[in-house]
Amino acid sequence: MQFERIARARTLAPRALTIAVATALATVLAGCVVGPDYKRPAAEIPASYKEAAPGWKVAQPADQHDRGDWWTIYQDPQLNALEDQLNASNQSVAQFAAAYRQARALVGEARAAYFPTIGASAGATRSGNGSSSSSNSATASSRSGISNSFNVQLDASWEPDLWGSVTRSVNSQKAGQQGAAADLANARLSAQATLAQTYFSLRALDSTQKLLDDTVAAYQRSLQLTQNQYAAGVAARSDVIQAQTQLQSAQAAAIDNGVQRAQDEHAIAVLVGEPASTFSIPSMPLTATPPAVPEQMPSALLERRPDIASAERKAAAANEQIGVAIAAFFPTLTLSATGGFQSSVFSQLLTAPSRFWTLGPQLAATIFDAGLREAKTEAARAAYDQNVAAYRQTILTAFQDVEDNLASQRILEQEIVVQQQAVDSARQALAIVTNEYKAGTVGYVNVLTAQTTAFLAEQKLENIAGQRMVSSVGLVKALGGGWDVSQMNRETGDMAAPAPQPTASATPVAQSGVAPQSAQSN
Repeated sequence: MQFERIARARTLAPRALTIAVATALATVLAGCVVGPDYKRPAAEIPASYKEAAPGWKVAQPADQHDRGDWWTIYQDPQLNALEDQLNASNQSVAQFAAAYRQARALVGEARAAYFPTIGASAGATRSGNGSSSSSNSATASSRSGISNSFNVQLDASWEPDLWGSVTRSVNSQKAGQQGAAADLANARLSAQATLAQTYFSLRALDSTQKLLDDTVAAYQRSLQLTQNQYAAGVAARSDVIQAQTQLQSAQAAAIDNGVQRAQDEHAIAVLVGEPASTFSIPSMPLTATPPAVPEQMPSALLERRPDIASAERKAAAANEQIGVAIAAFFPTLTLSATGGFQSSVFSQLLTAPSRFWTLGPQLAATIFDAGLREAKTEAARAAYDQNVAAYRQTILTAFQDVEDNLASQRILEQEIVVQQQAVDSARQALAIVTNEYKAGTVGYVNVLTAQTTAFLAEQKLENIAGQRMVSSVGLVKALGGGWDVSQMNRETGDMAAPAPQPTASATPVAQSGVAPQSAQSN
């Protein structure tokens, strides 16, 4: 018995030593992560918005708090209801929501590589070779050359993350998840802004429709006046025909205005997830004016725009893939173990003599792959460069978007004041000419000219009012709506934060950022 214990100890000693050495080696090497560490790429941002000229401000808001439901600043109950319906039923947003859930699942898939894989199996086989035994003591099975085999076993294998390949993959997928969250926010913001802009365009058409209806009524009165003048022998027959032509043209314009309104109404139906055939919005002229929009520094745009956050996260994910490609140059260590029971007699399967086990590490390295790993690394670096360029382009486009809408708001605000003066002058001129025509001092052509001038002036005023509202929504969208990068962080974890340092001219974001060419392995 003593000799058995000594023999067993000598057998177990090498096994324990093997496990200890392999585990220690894996632990030491697991801290070595190859590849470049990510830093937000540098990007130039202006110190101020050019179109926010001195002496003009977008508005003076009541507070500076984030507004998740940004459309409520327009104080339109119908718009609020439509936006709520969009948030619940828009199918384009639903697609991005599903893409986000997929990205979140991919993080779990990548993280699973940190842990060992364990499997279980059980089997039974019966085999024969057609031979017979001449031994009198052999069993019937042995005499017919038939044998049985039963086994139950557990298999385990683990590949330690020696060079950080798994860590890089997990980080890449996390960045992808954050990018998907920003894409979802951007899709939702775009749909919300499109709905608001289409809604205000529809309301502007309602205002135009009211103007056209009022114009038709005015032209009908003018026609009646001309007919009375003709009956009294004061006006010519041509004056009556011209008045009829003016009236009929206005009637045709009133009918034509309904085409664009119907199309806008159908577009809103799609945005809120309803069939266009069963959706309608009651007519109501536009009365809203652009509300207060919080002013922001240009540097804040990087955290207010979800499309910028998405582009930055794509660059971060691409950077991690460089480390994954570099890790392929190093050997891999696999620890595997198998244990279980095997016996030719089922009743003796789960007994000590039937047990077996195997344990051992395996170190593997690729010696020659015809440049495959080099090509994959270069491809990963090129993908990173591509995403960095896309990130910087997104920033440039974002500033253009803001400047366009700032200019539009400033110019339209000035234009509507002048256009209102033009409308007042045209109305006054029409009243004077109409009285002169009644007195017989001017011809009817003067009335036609004054009517046309007044109508065009009022129509342009309505168009400018609609453009101001559409531009106002565009500015809110360009500034990121009520979204903030912290919303994405709460959902998916921290991301690289910008570190702008304002100067008199322009500000490079994250001056210490790694340029695309500087990505090197550790």
